[in-house]
Amino acid sequence: MGLNLRHLDTLAVAARLGTLSAASKELNLSQPAVTQAVASLEAQLRHTLLERQVTGVRPTRAGFQLIARVHRAVAYLERGGQALRRSARLPALPHISRRVTLNQLRALLAVDEAGSFALASARTQLSQPALHRSARELEEQLGVPLLTRQGRTVVKTPAAAHFLRYVSLVRAELEAGVDELEALRSQGGGRLRIGTMPVAQAVLLPQSLARFARSYGDAHVNIVEGPYPELLSSLRHGELDILVGALRDPLPVSDVTQEGVFSDDPVIVARSGHPLARRPFGFEKLLEYPWVISASGTPGRRRWEEMFTSHGFEPPKLRIECGSLLVIRGLMLEGDWLTLLSPDQFLFEARAGLLTRLDEPGLKLRRRLGITTRSDWRPTELQAAFVETFREVCREWGAEKTSEYQPFRYGEGGAIQLGE
Repeated sequence: MGLNLRHLDTLAVAARLGTLSAASKELNLSQPAVTQAVASLEAQLRHTLLERQVTGVRPTRAGFQLIARVHRAVAYLERGGQALRRSARLPALPHISRRVTLNQLRALLAVDEAGSFALASARTQLSQPALHRSARELEEQLGVPLLTRQGRTVVKTPAAAHFLRYVSLVRAELEAGVDELEALRSQGGGRLRIGTMPVAQAVLLPQSLARFARSYGDAHVNIVEGPYPELLSSLRHGELDILVGALRDPLPVSDVTQEGVFSDDPVIVARSGHPLARRPFGFEKLLEYPWVISASGTPGRRRWEEMFTSHGFEPPKLRIECGSLLVIRGLMLEGDWLTLLSPDQFLFEARAGLLTRLDEPGLKLRRRLGITTRSDWRPTELQAAFVETFREVCREWGAEKTSEYQPFRYGEGGAIQLGE
């Protein structure tokens, strides 16, 4: 995406003022330069962005959509740049968005992500001198050092860390703007980047994706798995559009929003031939077998610990911590391991007779699943359509899932008994 930030700013100013001549005066550019900037954008994006009228100019539908994204991108850049200046105890700098270029911001992101100018050069196909020059010019414009060398690597300065998040959001907004223009040409086109945690991977997300793909055949969807802290960071930097999975309480940051769409009751799972399968047993028997549970701090881990403490027991020492659903399910088939899973997460193994539930911890361990987004996220039509599809699948699956499993009750002495 080789957009020009000054051209985008020129487009937005011309649309706001209604004439090219007024834009030229505000921007201190000649009217031919303003006309050329708009024409260059229109040729690059293959859309008419301003409708020329006798009285002036008016944005087209494509122009309105792009300008809205430009305003958001510029706001992020101004906020990030001013915060950077404050961190260095420097006075505010007016119109930062008119002082820097997207090439300079791209260079900064590329070097930060690569960790060196050499690797950034290989990834971007730009020469190392060009990257050095862009990074240096950006530092000069902002008046704050952004990159520093540590041994053989190049790292961002502490002041630049916060600024880089805003730069990533600038990139995300402009990419969304380009996607929206592409969608005007190709119905159902665009990009969607989803971060997913294990609890949504077995049924909810695959069903949502299948239904979504039938309606939006030209869409490109990228699914990213990973630990919650990494996914949350990518979301906050605009590298992901949404997260799906278990919600956090409390939220670790204030700039994201959670929407609960599904309730989940974890159950104890073992292989079908496990000694505790299909017979009553006292709760203390659960201490005699090895467990595999996700890492400390995750919702699943906290609920596992609560299950034991609520019965007056210390949780057993874990031999294996694992957040990979694939590894957990494979391990369960290799011995008398126990784990806590959502019924949806081992649905197919249960139907095949490979894994079975031992009990259901009950409402105290209920957790909410849903969607996490940035608080100020403005989804494209495509992204909004997927969110609604995911909501629909969760509603439907929530109405059906209770019939998949047998009821349970606690017998005398705390023995767990499965219903018929």
